[in-house]
Amino acid sequence: MRIPLTWLREYAQVPAGATAEDVMTELVKVGFEEEDVHRPLDQISGPIVVGQVLSLEKEPQSNGKTINWCTVRVVPEGQPQTLDIDGIDPSGVQGIVCGAHNFVVGDKVVVTLPGAVLPGDFRITPRKTYGHVSAGMIASVRELGIGDDHDGILVLSTLGLDPELGTDALELLGLRDEAAEINVTPDRGYAFSIRGVAREYAHATGTSFTDPAALVTVAPATGPGYPVRLEDGAPIYGLPGCDRFVARTVRGINPAAPTPTWMSSRLRLAGIRSISLPVDISNYVMLELGQPLHFYDADKLSGDIVVRRAAAGETLETLDGKVRKLDVEDLLITDGSGPIGVAGVMGGASTEVTDGTVSVLIEAAHFEEVSIARSRRRHKLPSEASKRFERGVDWNVADKAAQRAVDLLVELAGGTADTTGTDVGDAPAPVTVFLPAGFASARIGIDFTPGQITGSLVDLGATVETVDAGYSVMAPSWRNDLLTPEDLTEEVARLVGYDLIPSTLPTAPPGRGYSRAQQQRRRTVQALADSGLTEILAYPFVSKAANDTFGVADAGAARPAVKLANPLSEEFGYLRTSMLPGLIDTAKRNLSRGFNDLALFESGLVFLPSDSLGTASIPPLGVKPSDDVLDALYDGIPYQPLTLGAIFTGKDSPAAPGHTPRHWDWADAIDAARLVADVVGVELVVEQGSHQAFHPGRAAALSLRTGEIVGYAGELHPKLLAEHNLPARTVAMEINAEKVFEAAADVIVAKPISTFPVATQDVALVVPVEIPAQAVLETLREGAGELLEDVALFDEYQGTGIPEGSKSLAFGLRFRAADRTLTSDEASAARADAVALAAERFGATQR
Repeated sequence: MRIPLTWLREYAQVPAGATAEDVMTELVKVGFEEEDVHRPLDQISGPIVVGQVLSLEKEPQSNGKTINWCTVRVVPEGQPQTLDIDGIDPSGVQGIVCGAHNFVVGDKVVVTLPGAVLPGDFRITPRKTYGHVSAGMIASVRELGIGDDHDGILVLSTLGLDPELGTDALELLGLRDEAAEINVTPDRGYAFSIRGVAREYAHATGTSFTDPAALVTVAPATGPGYPVRLEDGAPIYGLPGCDRFVARTVRGINPAAPTPTWMSSRLRLAGIRSISLPVDISNYVMLELGQPLHFYDADKLSGDIVVRRAAAGETLETLDGKVRKLDVEDLLITDGSGPIGVAGVMGGASTEVTDGTVSVLIEAAHFEEVSIARSRRRHKLPSEASKRFERGVDWNVADKAAQRAVDLLVELAGGTADTTGTDVGDAPAPVTVFLPAGFASARIGIDFTPGQITGSLVDLGATVETVDAGYSVMAPSWRNDLLTPEDLTEEVARLVGYDLIPSTLPTAPPGRGYSRAQQQRRRTVQALADSGLTEILAYPFVSKAANDTFGVADAGAARPAVKLANPLSEEFGYLRTSMLPGLIDTAKRNLSRGFNDLALFESGLVFLPSDSLGTASIPPLGVKPSDDVLDALYDGIPYQPLTLGAIFTGKDSPAAPGHTPRHWDWADAIDAARLVADVVGVELVVEQGSHQAFHPGRAAALSLRTGEIVGYAGELHPKLLAEHNLPARTVAMEINAEKVFEAAADVIVAKPISTFPVATQDVALVVPVEIPAQAVLETLREGAGELLEDVALFDEYQGTGIPEGSKSLAFGLRFRAADRTLTSDEASAARADAVALAAERFGATQR
């Protein structure tokens, strides 16, 4: 909401020297957020005055253009020029070249003199052009930044103005005013008006406030006005679509009457373009009182106005020129010809007020919020009116707003108001809320006095009655958000002052902290970051193809996925079942911006639905669901395990003198997965694996000691890399961190460091090429017994000296006893037992 300060000062005690920033500082105290400052003088300055054209000579040019060589008086005749600026003639008459042709000798215009600056940092200086020295410029509204019309000069008589020569044009056109813009939350729709903001400014400053609605005197009707019927007999959303409709008629208006500058300048600062006097008046009253109005050309109406729901198949051409197919839930304004407007959203073209309109029917109605909001969304028709109606409008201000519009049309457009009027509908029952005496203090932490509570609520406009054990509060008609004791408590805290609420941190109970899963997640994420990877956060929305590729290991196998009911894009209409699509998209985006060396990881949830998803019915409001109902709800939620993924491409470090960087490879992806397991004390088993997203033969299956596969790592499939424009040999890993965490021991116990020396022995075994090295390693570990401290593969060889179809695997074995120094015979015996078991299982022979 933009608030012109001159307008606000009419109803609130804003100091004369206060700026927009000062006003926003006060409004922040009562819960509004600062948005922006709109100050025309930030873009326009210098001597810009009213001048009168004394002479005009048309001079055709060789380029086919005709220019006007003008003399313009910029001070009253007989008075000297007081401005001492280079280029300003002391006589008060300036010579100016102008290319526009919509003015004549004698017209009063806006003259920007040398030294002036116009929007866009356009500086006015004397310059020679078309054979003359042009010392200034006769301005259009576009050049002044107050409109879009650039077809001609701003002639002041078209605005109904006849100012004295030399008058400050910035003051005349309202360009010295400024506006503060605040953010209005959806529950405070009353603040979408000068009336509402002025009241809040008074709350913030402790000053008085003048209600603009109270200044309007509604003339009593001498009889019924235009016939109106409310026929929303079966409310869809619990309340009638329209519960009040005020109609007033003004005849004989002057269609050519200009909008006064004080009104157009305020509308412009408020963010609304001036269109015509009737339209401007409707917008002005809406901004002032918060009640949207709609004006109909009374001569185009036929038959009674009826407010009803749309019938199937009905259409309406709205003011934007589009023919819209209406929904049976749309609330309409109709006459004998059919629909003439979507209630509270936009009027129809058939009854539009035009330049030829001489009789106006004013509508000031009160509509139900949900109906307006759904029609606005359904037809994609946001408007200033719908923005207010769907947040709630004061039921009691409709007649005031209609009378205010009548008064302005009579005063400014020369119209005559009918003495009759229409006001149909039933007032809603007032909302009364009981506020227990200690309720506000207990929830806010301040010992509010009875005076603070009643004073704050009365300031809001509520009627407060002290009763046993509390207060009976009747909310004001413009506050449809005050429905519960909590709402009233918030208002008391807001008006007494948020700054008085003590800042007290709760004391954490002893023995509590992060849960086991939280600790494990933090350790793993920190370990990956410490190892040089960069954490990212990707969208969890992916395509079906991405889920099918990355979510299952076998090509062609279906991956059940959660389909979004209202996706941001149809291309990304599913929740992810793998972390890799988001990592790949992030890597692509970084590569396209020149970041070629990447090591990225993400921790997050994937969504793995079972056969049943969702529930057949939603529990009713206001009733605590039973355990069975809650169990059914939880059963319908997809399994969402915490998953860790990483992607590597490019080199592991920058090049430097004496250092050649290494390309990331499959071993780095496996090491990242191992690191995740290591920090929680779990050992991963790494074996040759197969996954459709990974390179055949360069993929590892990651499993627990139980044999359950918990992830994959290795080089991504070349076809997939080509499809996504990723570099060759890009590697990745993904691991189900939740299963790894579950496999971890509750307490990780460090092994004691032995003081006895280690005995190391190596062994090279020849086994069939299809035997995984991991299987041989595990067999050696099992066969060597408890004296074996560690075993590691350090070489694999195929070639000369090794039978075809076989390979040589070299292992380093480390033996140590906890209570003595091992002899070489003991170590050799353990080694022999390990080799014997490998020979038994795989036919291994020593090389």
